[in-house]
Amino acid sequence: MQMNHRVVWLWLCLAAAPLVTPRAQAAHNYEQWEKEVAAYERDVHTNPPPKGALLFTGSSTIRFWKTLAADFPRENVINRGFGGSEIADATYFAPRLIIPSQPKVVLLRAGGNDLHNGKSVAAVFNDYKEFAGKVHASLPAAQIVFIGLCPSIARWDQHQKEKELNGLVEEYSRSFPYLKYIESYDLPLDSDGQPLPALYVQDKLHFSPAGYKLLAAKVRAFLSSQGLSSVTDSSPRRN
Repeated sequence: MQMNHRVVWLWLCLAAAPLVTPRAQAAHNYEQWEKEVAAYERDVHTNPPPKGALLFTGSSTIRFWKTLAADFPRENVINRGFGGSEIADATYFAPRLIIPSQPKVVLLRAGGNDLHNGKSVAAVFNDYKEFAGKVHASLPAAQIVFIGLCPSIARWDQHQKEKELNGLVEEYSRSFPYLKYIESYDLPLDSDGQPLPALYVQDKLHFSPAGYKLLAAKVRAFLSSQGLSSVTDSSPRRN
């Protein structure tokens, strides 16, 4: 009987203890982006962008998109990417990087680092919903566009998770008129479903100029089809 009391006591202690997750054990480090964010803020202060622009944010695909202005020549474009970041970072810094510019369209390309760092597809999807909710609350007239993830050679092991995340975001976007999704999963793949090396730089993770040309054409065509851009897509396409 005494043993039963001890078992009950131990069970009650365990039930009362908070559930500790890996994410709770290692708090997300937002401070690592402070230098980049502060630099963006200084740029806005000295050279404020016009309202109603296309604002691109997210991780390295956006950060290294050096041809944005040339790819959208008849639009005001703003690059607010920071390489290595996760969707949670874009959400956290939205009041400083996104909201003040009052864009008409917010385009997010992120999630790959999240998966690579061990987050589940469900967790990343929830992070996206938080991002969309936070941006929409401050910019109710803006369209929020998720640029779908593409497989890369370096991270081919997570391509199924990327495809699953794309599907969740696409389905979720159908429920809200201010959310849009650009399908780009197959953009870098050959006829056998494998990433084309020519579309990546030496690290086999980031797009080469040829890869960015295809991505730009994809985004331009989508925005034009949605009435969100005045640019007519005339870029050559890969067969």
